[in-house]
Parts: sequence; C-alpha cells; structure tokens
Amino acid sequence: MTEKNEKNITVNRKARHEYHIIQTYEAGISLVGTEVKALRQNKANLIDSYASISGGEVWLLSAHISVYDHGNRYNHDPLRPRRLLLHKSEIRKLSKAVNEKGNTLIPLRLYFSKGKVKVELALAKGKKIYDKRRDIADKDAQRDVERKFKL
Repeated sequence: MTEKNEKNITVNRKARHEYHIIQTYEAGISLVGTEVKALRQNKANLIDSYASISGGEVWLLSAHISVYDHGNRYNHDPLRPRRLLLHKSEIRKLSKAVNEKGNTLIPLRLYFSKGKVKVELALAKGKKIYDKRRDIADKDAQRDVERKFKL
C-alpha cells in the first residue's frame, strides 16, 4: 500500500469503520506555505472531513490543519476549504458516482509522496449499525484465533 518514498501525515481511522470503501483515488491538494509546514509537523486531522464536487472541481471540506507555530499574521485558516487536484475524467466519474444514493467522498489519509502532499480519497457508502457490529465481531473472532495459534 505505501511505498518507501511515502510518509503518512495522518490517517482517518474512523472512515473504514463508518463506511464501505468502494474505490480509492490519489489526489493532489492545493495548499499555502504555512499549511505545508504544519503538515511536516504532523498537525492535521481528517476526522469528520469529506469532499464535495462543485463547479467541476473537488473540494476537501472540514479537514483541520493546525496553524504553523512559527507563522506570522499571514497564517492560514485551519478549516478553510482546499481544492483537490484530479484529472477531469476522474472528476466526471466521481460526480456520477456521488449522485447515486448513499455514496460520498471521504479522505482516508494525507501523506507526502516525493515531497508533495497527497490525499487518498475514497468513494464510499455508509455502513448500517448492524454492519459495524458484524465487523467488530469478526475482528474479535480473528484476534481470538490468532491468540490460540500463538500459544
């Protein structure tokens, strides 16, 4: 999944619990300088963030990138909408898929790839409560099996 030249900044762990992941995309992200410096300090949070398509562009909303410690009065707004960089054909596919009932775009992780900040964006469908319970039960059963074989 991750190559040697990739470094995770933050991972949205809640996403895989709350959603069925249908497909993932790698997108660039348009940032200002103080945001990149804050990301190098791992000061980001993707919980409750999502992506939206408007005007033929994909926007990352509610992603929190803390202000840079050594920034000045021109520091960035932590919750500002950020444009995601995708090919036009990918945006068209995502737009059609999101218009289907129950589908949404959520970021799974932020990471550095060859010095550039990337977002792993997922086309996802929300899980029902019983799906979440079944996943937890499956994980517990798998953990028990691994414990028994470890002995």
